[in-house]
Amino acid sequence: WVASLCGLLLPVGIAAILVAFRGNFSAPASALVLVLVVVAVGSFGSRFAGFLAALSSAAWFDFFLTKPYETFNIVYRTDLETELSLLVVGLAITEISARSRGHRKEASEEADNIALIHDFTELVASGAPAQSVISHATTELRSLLRLRDCRFETQMSDRHPTRIEHSGVVALGGLHWGAHRSGLPGREVELIVEYRGRSFGRFVMVPTPGAPVAAERLLVAAFIADQVGAALAVQARSA
Repeated sequence: WVASLCGLLLPVGIAAILVAFRGNFSAPASALVLVLVVVAVGSFGSRFAGFLAALSSAAWFDFFLTKPYETFNIVYRTDLETELSLLVVGLAITEISARSRGHRKEASEEADNIALIHDFTELVASGAPAQSVISHATTELRSLLRLRDCRFETQMSDRHPTRIEHSGVVALGGLHWGAHRSGLPGREVELIVEYRGRSFGRFVMVPTPGAPVAAERLLVAAFIADQVGAALAVQARSA
């Protein structure tokens, strides 16, 4: 909301300051200054804030810096072309900035997922106690899937129609659920812990309503369950 407020008000202030120089400062040069405002807001704010800055810049460029001044009318064709260019360039820069932020976020999340997989592999390979592996898995699943609660149970149940399959698919009553759009469904979701066809229990998870979960996160969750299954299998053989 701070970025949106800046996108709305900064162009007004900058355009008002440029009024003192409009006699010696050409309209295209003033438009470039306003483009910088859009770039700043679009780089640090949301897509909406950037679009708002682009629209506000074009409007106040028209009002303060084109003849007749202090009106939203334009007399000269060149001023109209400059205003439209300001608007189009501002919208384009905002979209590019938003897409760039999205790519950076995806790259960062992929790196985090790889690190999590590596840590779990090392934990199980080091021969850590199964209970320690379960405790670590419970903590990581809460963060990974944005859960309100997560617990491990050794008893299986047929009362949970919602399940995360080991392929990373969310199954709800025989149907596939799009968790990346609307989050995990239902009051509870289960993730079976098994190793080489043998079941050792399940994680029972309470999802946060409406919190989207990417498909990559579901695959990592399935991997965590497999690692817990491996640790429990080792414990069972030792016993």
